Amino acid sequence: MRAMSDQILDGKALAKTIRNQLRSRLETPADRPPGLAVLMVGDDPASAVYVRNKEKACQKVGIASFGRHFPTETTQGELETAIDALNQDDRVDGILVQLPLPAHLDAIALLHRIRPDKDADGLHPANLGRLVRNEEGLQSCTPAGVMRLLQEYDIDPAGKNAVVIGRSILVGKPLALMLLNANATPTIAHSRTADLAAVTRNADIVVAATGKPGLLTAEMVKPGATVVDVGINKVGDRLVGDVDFDGVREVASFITPVPGGVGPMTVAMLLYNTVWSWEKRMNSGRS
Repeated sequence: MRAMSDQILDGKALAKTIRNQLRSRLETPADRPPGLAVLMVGDDPASAVYVRNKEKACQKVGIASFGRHFPTETTQGELETAIDALNQDDRVDGILVQLPLPAHLDAIALLHRIRPDKDADGLHPANLGRLVRNEEGLQSCTPAGVMRLLQEYDIDPAGKNAVVIGRSILVGKPLALMLLNANATPTIAHSRTADLAAVTRNADIVVAATGKPGLLTAEMVKPGATVVDVGINKVGDRLVGDVDFDGVREVASFITPVPGGVGPMTVAMLLYNTVWSWEKRMNSGRS
């Protein structure tokens, strides 16, 4: 068996490498820096931490932040007006609505309001459609981060059985499409899947994205499999994933830690998407 250090898919280290690469790309003088607008509504503590981390990461790379923090009682119309203004703002290349939103707001309508070429989180139907067709476009940050992590460690999905536990539009569905586009044979498992263990034990790559601490145990993992933990759950004063890390690491060839695995990659790919969109706009002469 590999040494423990060889097993870890270190998202924190790779995210730093990506930030350094982006910063180098932005050292060439340009008319303006890339711009990212993160819209947050309300006072969700986890969202506040995520937004601060994104703004700090932007500053490190050289991306201008145009984020706004709205009070909980902000209306749908007010947010739509804000998004419309950002859609027309030539300083802004990426727009992200921080989820979750207060219950009175229609998150889907707001995501659809964002211009597809400024959709920094890759969730607009136009960008999801490009993913289905395996065409170039902005891709959802967390799944794209998972794929970039596999690439970094030379884990080629081609020809492999891959199981994604979770069917959300944020992670599960787009990740299954990305794995399919990489020539894997993906299966999406979920809360209604009969005998989940039988499904996961056949997988060369298992991705857990359910928000259920410790869902994936060692008995559910094929020896030598790659295990990616997308879950971030607070248990007591600890952050844990959806994978029983201590148990699964004994049978997996590669595994992501929580924290320090997929989380940093999500932010890195958000920055990547913003710079990608900026380059497209600059090259087309639109700003």
